Amino acid sequence: MLDSATRSKIVDELFDVYETRRPLRRLTGTYPGLTIEDSYLVQEEFIRRKVDAGAKVKGYKVGLTSKPMQEMAGSSEPDFSAITDDMFLPEATPIDASRFFRPMIEIEIAFVMKHALKGPGVLPVDVIRATDFVVPAIEIVDFRVMPEAGFGIIDTVADLAACGAVVLGANPRRLDAIDVRRVHGELKLNGKLEVEGEASAVLGNPVTSVAWLANKLGQFGVVFEPGQVVLTGSFVRAIPVKAGDDVLCRFDQGLGDLSMSFT
Repeated sequence: MLDSATRSKIVDELFDVYETRRPLRRLTGTYPGLTIEDSYLVQEEFIRRKVDAGAKVKGYKVGLTSKPMQEMAGSSEPDFSAITDDMFLPEATPIDASRFFRPMIEIEIAFVMKHALKGPGVLPVDVIRATDFVVPAIEIVDFRVMPEAGFGIIDTVADLAACGAVVLGANPRRLDAIDVRRVHGELKLNGKLEVEGEASAVLGNPVTSVAWLANKLGQFGVVFEPGQVVLTGSFVRAIPVKAGDDVLCRFDQGLGDLSMSFT
């Protein structure tokens, strides 16, 4: 593992990216001793500094929820990150593409918690009891650390699990009113269907994704608080976007449409 001073230096460099507009080279290349434990500590300090500056933790995301994505990233399990309130953007509102570095779009199901949930020992049934409702979501994946040869989970975890921003739909559904495993979603870019898929691609059931994260975070004493949002992972491949693009994501089972445009 790296020492705390080196981890803090990496956090400084990540914050500097917003000023310089130049993403970092692969961290595992610059810091050969970097471990997955280091990366989560870097992420933790990054979030802590944002909170100290006035941000609030509004939720969490799960990534790498499919075996092919895990294998590509050199991981045997998903990854995760906290998400602060400044990363949530309103739907159907033009978004300045220049705020991102290499944006890509994913579609997901977001869970909004009604009751506190803390691992270990959380089962899917506990997630169902603790969930208020679910909504459709778009995650804008982004990279403060440049994806390049050798890039893997150690690099992405330090980079907030590659989360750039989140857009939530405003058409909630209760879990007892839908079969969340069978939610079908499609992503259209400038009117053209790019990808479509089913929520069961997320660990077999998005409920399982929430349970996994609650148990993982429970190891660190972290609790899902009422009102917090959990992004359960994409069930389609990420699609690159740029200024001038219009995005429409369509979900069935009453979850409806979710749109955004980049300027």
